[in-house]
Amino acid sequence: MGSTVDTLPAKRPAPTEYSSEGHKRLKLSSDGSPYSNVVDYSDPFAISAVLNRLDSGEFGSVTKDIEALRVQKMQMLGPYFAKYPSLINQLLKVATNHTEETVKLEFEPVTSAHQGLIKLEGGQIKKNVPAAPTSIVIIDSDDEDDNDKNSDPRFHQVVLPAPVRPSPALQMNGHAPIEFDEKSKVPKIEKSLDGQDTSPRDKGIYVGIQEEEDEVEEKDDGLGDIWREMSMAIECSKDASMNVLDEEEEKEEDCDHSFVLKDDLGYVCRVCGVIERRIETIFEFQYKVKRSTRTYASDSWSSKEKAAMLGIHVAEDDLVVTDISAHPRHMKQMKPHQVEGFNFLVRNLAGDNPGGCILAHAPGSGKTFMIISFMQSFLGKYPNGRPLVVLPKGILSIWKKEFQRWQVEDIPLLDFYSVKADNRSQQLEVLKKWKDQKSILFLGYKQFSTVVCDDSTSRASVDCQEILLKVPSILILDEGHTPRNENTDIMQSLSKVRTPRKVVLSGTLYQNHVQEVFNILDLVRPPKFLKMETSKPIVKRIYSRVHVPGVRNFCDLVEHTLQKDTDFRRKVAVIQDLREMTSKVLHYYKGDFLDELPGMVDFTVVLNLTSRQKHEVEKLKRLSRKFKISSVGSATYLHPKLKPVAEKCGENSISDNIIDELIDKLDVKDGVKSKFFRNMLNMCESAGEKLLVFSQYLLPLKYLERLAVKWNGWSLGKEIFVISGESSPEQREWSMEKFNSSSDAKVFFGSIKACGEGISLVGASRVIIMDVHLNPSVTRQAIGRAFRPGQTKKVFVYRLLAADSPEEEDHATCFKKELISKMWFEWNEYCGDSAFEVESVPVKECGDFFLESNSLAEDVKALYRR
Repeated sequence: MGSTVDTLPAKRPAPTEYSSEGHKRLKLSSDGSPYSNVVDYSDPFAISAVLNRLDSGEFGSVTKDIEALRVQKMQMLGPYFAKYPSLINQLLKVATNHTEETVKLEFEPVTSAHQGLIKLEGGQIKKNVPAAPTSIVIIDSDDEDDNDKNSDPRFHQVVLPAPVRPSPALQMNGHAPIEFDEKSKVPKIEKSLDGQDTSPRDKGIYVGIQEEEDEVEEKDDGLGDIWREMSMAIECSKDASMNVLDEEEEKEEDCDHSFVLKDDLGYVCRVCGVIERRIETIFEFQYKVKRSTRTYASDSWSSKEKAAMLGIHVAEDDLVVTDISAHPRHMKQMKPHQVEGFNFLVRNLAGDNPGGCILAHAPGSGKTFMIISFMQSFLGKYPNGRPLVVLPKGILSIWKKEFQRWQVEDIPLLDFYSVKADNRSQQLEVLKKWKDQKSILFLGYKQFSTVVCDDSTSRASVDCQEILLKVPSILILDEGHTPRNENTDIMQSLSKVRTPRKVVLSGTLYQNHVQEVFNILDLVRPPKFLKMETSKPIVKRIYSRVHVPGVRNFCDLVEHTLQKDTDFRRKVAVIQDLREMTSKVLHYYKGDFLDELPGMVDFTVVLNLTSRQKHEVEKLKRLSRKFKISSVGSATYLHPKLKPVAEKCGENSISDNIIDELIDKLDVKDGVKSKFFRNMLNMCESAGEKLLVFSQYLLPLKYLERLAVKWNGWSLGKEIFVISGESSPEQREWSMEKFNSSSDAKVFFGSIKACGEGISLVGASRVIIMDVHLNPSVTRQAIGRAFRPGQTKKVFVYRLLAADSPEEEDHATCFKKELISKMWFEWNEYCGDSAFEVESVPVKECGDFFLESNSLAEDVKALYRR
């Protein structure tokens, strides 16, 4: 290399560059002076360095792309640096140690011939290294083939950090500060964690690179573990933390405070710790509502029309709920399906075009808790809102207890029963109190329809009707499959409520027919769900797929396809069409959380009738009335001696004396179901398990109760517990709690309808269904009393079926209904055409040592497992 330096004046104007705002400015050299038009020919890479300066910069033609990636990376990490300053301090501390130990530099005086150059000497260091100037010149050997440079061990990468202005937040911690950009709120970290300047304006001094030939051209900052931990933190916090940060970034702060939400405190300044709002007053946490995109609701409502629909008097600007979120206390308890359900409620009930929806979640999945959380958040945003909850009267006490458990604000809960409001004047007083103050009203289905359908012209009756129909801002229907028949008073009265916000809660949405499901859809999205703009194309598509001679009704076509069509692919196509049609208004959850329980085995046990029973069954088949065949048959299959009692006595005239006299004269072995019950009861007592027995009729329950008393000397309220339709709410709650907690409790007898809602009987691990209910969802609800959260044992269910009797026909009908529900809501791509069929199993290989015993197995004709 020559020792002389030839300098030639440049034949071109001084180079310029553009600022971040797009203004042209004179490019400066490393000492801050105007760029010198001097070419150092002693440097073999001088020409390429000049071309590099004039062209793209440090990374050639992709410099701008890499700089954009740097900026994007810092914008993503900036909020986390802002929220967790201690993390920045830790990283900067590590970076400082890293650069002091690994980078050793020595400066020589700068001469005119070597201006802007740095000499590297043997890796030694003098610690009085001057700070790098603000603007730095890049001198690079940017040959066409970079492999020569990368493989040469003489080249090393050395970067000098640019100075950074102090930040008050980091000054408090005593570490190197970080500066925030005033416009983007993103930290201007001009010095990277390994000492490298990452600012798009000041790149540092680049002298060379040493890399392995097989390595990817990526700079190792020496902090791989920390970056991996940070990446994991980002991924884990995307759902919640990013949303919180997004909301914070949108807020313009007028002072130095920077508030973040802490679950246990409230909005706290991350700098000084000042609490702006305490957690007790905060509902905003996670979900922000976007403007509705539904096309089937009108966008042209005026504010006054919206106010009329809401039934409340608020300022016009407050008519639209812009965001509703779960309280942090509730969010901590919500499972994933409950978070999805909450957000589903927000999408449908909030925004400028609210509409009704259906939550079809499995029994025991926490629907009550979810809607309670939503209502409290709703009232937090809408203090003048008036929720109305219509529900089966028997579960009112359970709702109130849940409200008291989860309330974050003391909201009055009103009803007609606790204050003995029996006449219209007393009821009007309760309704006026609900209208005038922030509160929630509870009414039973029958009570609600009685008031609304009252034909009286008295002033009190008219006022009661007007308040119930106009004031509710949200209508919640628990066990919402109850009003499924379109011509009933209950359905007609509920459809008159003017609010568009109607929520149906149901663990068993499908009951008997497809038409009933669409009746409920018509209720939440009046007047006709199938005639909505979003439904019409799908209805036409289904009509084009399915052709049944003589059947044109849409619901009948769907039911026929799901139940009888032999083309499985056509069934699947119709199922997908139905799900597409209802996706925005129906949220289904089959209860995956139940997989966490010890498990359940569901048996259908077909029992051979005794000779005396077969004789009575032949007479039974001659009866014309279906109900009579079912009610009398239920008693006959239990024991033939009960048949005359069932024919002569009404349900309310069964006394203990009549049953006791009957028991004294009969042989239990003559009744196959009586024998099965006795043997099962004895085995449960020996194994220390509790037994749950359901029937749809009172006579079988009373008979079995008296048998248990006579055989074992047990007493009601200690070993034996009963719930029927006549039980008061207090009796139901006491019996449920005592049976679950008492070690003396042995058997629980329940009316299948009375125990189907709001009852938890997890103390039992064996369940007997004595007869076939024509609505399969009722049986499913009964089984859900034991197989639900809180159950600690494996649950065994025995559905008893009399062989060669009308009961077998009823069972086949129910199974077809159940199949429609499973196909519609539970089918997926992994299910085959026989996925929901029952499986025939040998009694001695069924896996239940109770059934495998001789005492229970001897009368079993066939055994099926679901």
